[in-house]
Amino acid sequence: MNIIKKTALYVARKNYCKTAIEERADLSAIRGKPTMSMIVGIILIVFSYLIGLPTVIALGVLAVSMGKPLVGIVGGAMIYAISTIIFIIGIKMAGKKYFHVFSRWMVRIVLEKILGKDVRVISEPGSDNKNL
Repeated sequence: MNIIKKTALYVARKNYCKTAIEERADLSAIRGKPTMSMIVGIILIVFSYLIGLPTVIALGVLAVSMGKPLVGIVGGAMIYAISTIIFIIGIKMAGKKYFHVFSRWMVRIVLEKILGKDVRVISEPGSDNKNL
C-alpha cells in the first residue's frame, strides 16, 4: 500500500472523517435558496483564489525580469495576506453551516476516491486494527 493510501486510511479513522463517510455526507443541506450574505461570501472566496496564487506567481516573474527580488518577496507576501483575509471574510459571510456541510462532503469524496473499496473497512466493527 502506498504512502498516500496509508495516510488516507489513518485520516479516515478519525471521528470527523469516519462519521462523514458512514453518514454519506452530501450537499442536501444547502439546497435552499441562498441568502445575499451567502452569495457575497462565495464570491469573496472565489475572488481570493483568483488573486492569491496567480498574482504571487506574476510578481515572482516580474521580480525576476526586473532583477529586483524584493518586488516578489514583499509584494507576494502582501498579496497572499490580502487574499487570505478576503477568504476568511468570505467564509464568515457564507456561513459556518454551509462551510461545514461542504467540508464534510469534500472529505468523504476525497477519501472515497483515494481509498476505493478500502473505504468500507472504516465502517466495519474492529476497523481500529492497524494491519491494513
